[in-house]
Amino acid sequence: MMVREKYLNQIIQSKDLNLIKVITGVRRSGKSTLLLQYKDYLISQKISEKDIIYMNFESAKWYDIKDYHDLYSYVKEQVKDEHRKYLLFDEVQNVENWEKAINSFMVDFNSDIYITGSNAYLLSSELTTLLAGRVFTIRIYPFSFQEFVKAYPFHNHETQYEQFDKYLKYGGMPMLINMNDNEELMINYLNDLKEVVLKKDVISRNNIKDVVFLDNLIKYMASVIGNLTTPYSIAEFMRKNGSSISHETIDSYLKMLENAYFIYRVPRFELKGKQLLKTQGKYYFIDNGIKNVIDGMSSYDSGSSYENLVYIELLRRGYEVYVGQYDNLEINFIATKPNDTIYIQVSRSILDEKVEEREKKSLLAIKDNHRKIILTMDQVSNKQIDGIEVINIIDFLMQS
Repeated sequence: MMVREKYLNQIIQSKDLNLIKVITGVRRSGKSTLLLQYKDYLISQKISEKDIIYMNFESAKWYDIKDYHDLYSYVKEQVKDEHRKYLLFDEVQNVENWEKAINSFMVDFNSDIYITGSNAYLLSSELTTLLAGRVFTIRIYPFSFQEFVKAYPFHNHETQYEQFDKYLKYGGMPMLINMNDNEELMINYLNDLKEVVLKKDVISRNNIKDVVFLDNLIKYMASVIGNLTTPYSIAEFMRKNGSSISHETIDSYLKMLENAYFIYRVPRFELKGKQLLKTQGKYYFIDNGIKNVIDGMSSYDSGSSYENLVYIELLRRGYEVYVGQYDNLEINFIATKPNDTIYIQVSRSILDEKVEEREKKSLLAIKDNHRKIILTMDQVSNKQIDGIEVINIIDFLMQS
């Protein structure tokens, strides 16, 4: 069982803070494993197991815990003394009105609370208001390329480029490392995972009736990665192909997919006017493997795949990410932190002079002093073009 030290350390550092620790991310990205590893850590710190209450609400053991009354009553029965109790609740969204019980635990018991969930409701404004803002969030993503290289069972001493090719194709869902590099098993698993996320976190949760349209929508979204789009333009495309779904319905479906961490919407930021633009944005998938089983494995080595991979890596590194616009020029990504801004263009290759000119034109139009980078699969080292860094994508992914 691979220890994801970055995430585990975040939880450890939050121990005993008077905050509810919310561990969130797409289904099967490693939240449950992380919570169990934290439980092991607590035990290693001489915390008695009777002071640790761990409940996984996807287990049949807890099917009788239907709502917040049941949850509160069960925990109350376990609290026999004044010792601090460590409450670890996995996939807590399966309990109706669970947030009411969590809020009560904060008030009534000497407790340190950790919850995981596969839906963005855990971070909604309604929830944080109810919990009085006492929330510390840890977002979990599929394996980074560094983690993938460390954990995947490669054969025949593959080169780093061959390793990357598998990562680009199959993505970084943690369970893949247990499949002995078997392509058929991995593709079947990714298809099953896609179905589980859609059924449990989108269709059932939102009572969706038109499942066929949802399936068509995600296929369309996988085909337009890296392109600016709107619910209205999607509705127009669907109308030409015989569907009468309104753009309002499409917008609600897209939000449901976002809430399940299945796709991410990236808004546009206009650099000259320094403002977010409400119209148009881009969408990316949480994992390249999931994107590829939807769009077709044969097209995995495409410009959109590289863009998708870089976008999720930027999120993994803690950046807020926007699509940039400067006059009529587009910058693939503006990645920001409080004291750090990077402008990034992603291109499979810039060996063609016209492609190089196109990619650098957008970056050169920006007159500030923030880092400007072109990420490419070309074999480059410490290369600069007119002050723009050119970095191999694999080298970028292997940076800390």
